[in-house]
Amino acid sequence: MCGITGFWNLSAENSPDRLQEMVEKMAFRLSHRGPDDGGSWVDENAGIALGHRRLAILDLSPEGHQPMLSKGDRYVLIFNGEIYNFLTLRKELEQLGHHFRGHSDTEVMLASFCQWGIEAAVKRFIGMFAFALWDRQERTLFLCRDRMGEKPLYYGWMGQTFLFGSELKALKIHPDWCGKIDRHALALLLRHNYINAPHSIYQNIYKLPPGTLLRLKQPIERPEPIPYWSLQKIAEYGAKNPFSGDKREAIAKLDKLLREAIAQQTIADVPLGAFLSGGIDSSTIAALMQAQSSQPVKTFSIGFHEAEYNEAQYAKAIAQHLGTEHTELYVTPEDALAIVPKLPALYDEPFSDSSQIPTFLVAQLARQEVTVSLSGDAGDELFGGYTRYFLGQRFSQSILWNVPTGIKAALAGVLKGRSPQAWERILQPFHLRQRNLGAKLHRVADVLTLDSPEAIYRSFVSHWQHPEDIAIDAIEPTTALNDPELQANLPKFLERAMYLDALTYLPGDILVKVDRAAMGVGLETRIPFLDRRVIEFAWSLPLAWKAPQQGQGKWILRQILAQYVPSELFERPKMGFGVPIDGWLRGELRDWAENLLDETRLRQEGYFAPEPIRQKWQEHLSGHYNWQYYLWDVLMFQAWLAEN
Repeated sequence: MCGITGFWNLSAENSPDRLQEMVEKMAFRLSHRGPDDGGSWVDENAGIALGHRRLAILDLSPEGHQPMLSKGDRYVLIFNGEIYNFLTLRKELEQLGHHFRGHSDTEVMLASFCQWGIEAAVKRFIGMFAFALWDRQERTLFLCRDRMGEKPLYYGWMGQTFLFGSELKALKIHPDWCGKIDRHALALLLRHNYINAPHSIYQNIYKLPPGTLLRLKQPIERPEPIPYWSLQKIAEYGAKNPFSGDKREAIAKLDKLLREAIAQQTIADVPLGAFLSGGIDSSTIAALMQAQSSQPVKTFSIGFHEAEYNEAQYAKAIAQHLGTEHTELYVTPEDALAIVPKLPALYDEPFSDSSQIPTFLVAQLARQEVTVSLSGDAGDELFGGYTRYFLGQRFSQSILWNVPTGIKAALAGVLKGRSPQAWERILQPFHLRQRNLGAKLHRVADVLTLDSPEAIYRSFVSHWQHPEDIAIDAIEPTTALNDPELQANLPKFLERAMYLDALTYLPGDILVKVDRAAMGVGLETRIPFLDRRVIEFAWSLPLAWKAPQQGQGKWILRQILAQYVPSELFERPKMGFGVPIDGWLRGELRDWAENLLDETRLRQEGYFAPEPIRQKWQEHLSGHYNWQYYLWDVLMFQAWLAEN
């Protein structure tokens, strides 16, 4: 795991010393991603400079140093990530006559490019990666990102200079940088709590979409990224060509694929561990990891003193059953308050998934003992785990769907007629086990008059339902969530929702959250569920083997986990990785938030309409409403703006 950066321009002022000094300054800003080593490579005639920061995981010797040149010096590579099948590729390349001086996956990548060409080689890679490759012979620069977007890569143009890097903070060091905030991107932030690729918070700076390759022959060219792998094609192919075996065969095959993925992802020359929340996904990864280890696996979890958010006791029970070496940390409001000021620099552009706080804390906890940690992320998107899938499906199949619009509007008015907290008091005697039930009833009211399952889904994944009313001069960009041409042709609503989450929420939110939190403390994370073979197999499974019951998904994962852990340790309502931001904003974080949401400040800065934000802030403080997610979106931008 590393940080990469560089630039390309054809200025007559280029000199080796100037190029090297500048790219090394840019790379130094990524030292948290690569604290072990740094390097640079420049070509003053071409005007290109490549910089690298290294977190040494494989081949800790100087033979793993980057930038790395291929045999014959045609290609120069800087690479962030891991190629998990590099040993298999290396054996094949050796049979074809290649020789290797070290045992890093970077060297195998370069030999692969020499043997098969760029795109053909990338299609063979199984792993997580973002890389920049300079072809000295063709004077061509390639940027590439892994299939699902585990590793970040920004790029863009500032005048005659092409900039790229793992994080925006590296690009800002270049003297040609002149970043202007993209107001349209603010609408995306308010709706989703992240900014969808290919957009970024800055004009003319983009995120390279997952599964694509960008090729430049000149630094001023503006080519479109070219897909080398398509989630849409994988999903549609799986639906048309389902797995032909029975349930027992499917369970056995998925168990085998996950074991193989974990075996490859536990190859490292440094200590490894796993995050363990106590949920289905992380417990499955920890169980399969422990089953293949002769020593107790190190596992890590975060707990909360607020019972409705705490899963630590479940994680501890599972760890005890598996025999892992378990470490847990209980988060206090003081812990959160200490992390909040770090968030703008850590996430580099506005990002407002509040579980960023415990994610950073569990990464920090793990880094005290290991350099690599496996994670259970992506299980929900692949195997139908989110509650919103079932809520949307139920509503689109319910009798309410065919009720006249006027009646639905009246019912929505009744639901909105009481505050969420009032509904929770009314329903408390029924002992319904749902967190934020009142807020969910208000969300149901929002979707009562919508006209399609996709519109319901978009409402469920939205915070501010009309972000253009809040972000001044913003026009919300088109995304896969509102463009039918970007959506997959799948027969069932739940499958379409899972696909959209895997295309948007997973890379835009979950993977960003994990990457920045872990890299902020120099920890590498690996996600076995995102092995290409696991993804392709998951999409070939019948939906009934993933979500056979209304309200409960991940059937096949539950069957696998039950082979290692008694079901009573994990069968319970889904909690998610939430944090009690609502109470913290009324308590320990109130002064901090009040300062950022000051009406005069909002008006002077000119990015947000103050009135609706102040209204929600006052309603939240009163305790009658819980607007934590809406307010956190604004607060994270405000904190980022102050930092930048």
